[in-house]
Amino acid sequence: MSQSESLTYTSYLKVKELLELQQPESKPAEHDEMLFIIIHQVYELWFKQILHELDKFRSDLETGNTWSAAKTMRRILTILKTMVSQIDILETMTPLEFNSFRGFLQNASGFQSVQFREMEIICGMRSKHIIDVHKDQPELQQNLLDREEESTIWESFCKYLQHREYNIEMPERLNEQGLVHETSEYNQKLLVDIMKNDPETALLCELLVDYDEGLMEWRYRHVKMVERTIGTKRGTGGSDGAKYLRGTLNSPVFPDLWEIRAKF
Repeated sequence: MSQSESLTYTSYLKVKELLELQQPESKPAEHDEMLFIIIHQVYELWFKQILHELDKFRSDLETGNTWSAAKTMRRILTILKTMVSQIDILETMTPLEFNSFRGFLQNASGFQSVQFREMEIICGMRSKHIIDVHKDQPELQQNLLDREEESTIWESFCKYLQHREYNIEMPERLNEQGLVHETSEYNQKLLVDIMKNDPETALLCELLVDYDEGLMEWRYRHVKMVERTIGTKRGTGGSDGAKYLRGTLNSPVFPDLWEIRAKF
């Protein structure tokens, strides 16, 4: 844009370019494919925003900025709630309507969402299979490998506790599959004391539990949506579909904060 042109709503948000990004594959175009594309493009935008916020959240934690960290996490939690509610829109599409264009998707699958995998990696999850899925796309694969070198949320939170002069044990990365960190009974005893005597830090602990629960809610709604849409069929990208998704349920990323629930 030249300096002589004034900025407008349309030019600032690149609305023209944005509205050209919905390109149905079905021939002739099936009505419901437009909804399918838009919903998933919106999800990718929300993933981008969550990653943007998680970068700030970890920085806030590592610099001991309690209230900025809390505010940032509250925004993330609100986005997660919005993402879950959007599944209601997707579920207005019946299995027959989805099947009318499903074949045109070929091997494209939400299983291949790099940004969601980045979110998982930041949470401390690891999977060689997920990295290998993108072996034919080196740039995307490198994004995931780069994320693996960054601090996990739990590591950043432990640095926050160190800022507050707690003698926390820094978590070690022990696992190459699943959650990299193991639970720590020593840290759990410290967390119980924090929950009882340090309201500010306890607030952040509860916000992390909210985030963990929000991820599990997202996974649950996602798997139920897949089950009601394709049943037991395999996913379009070759995954096990709903069977794979069910296996991701009930896997907390901050297990120490869940373990202490029985210790009060």
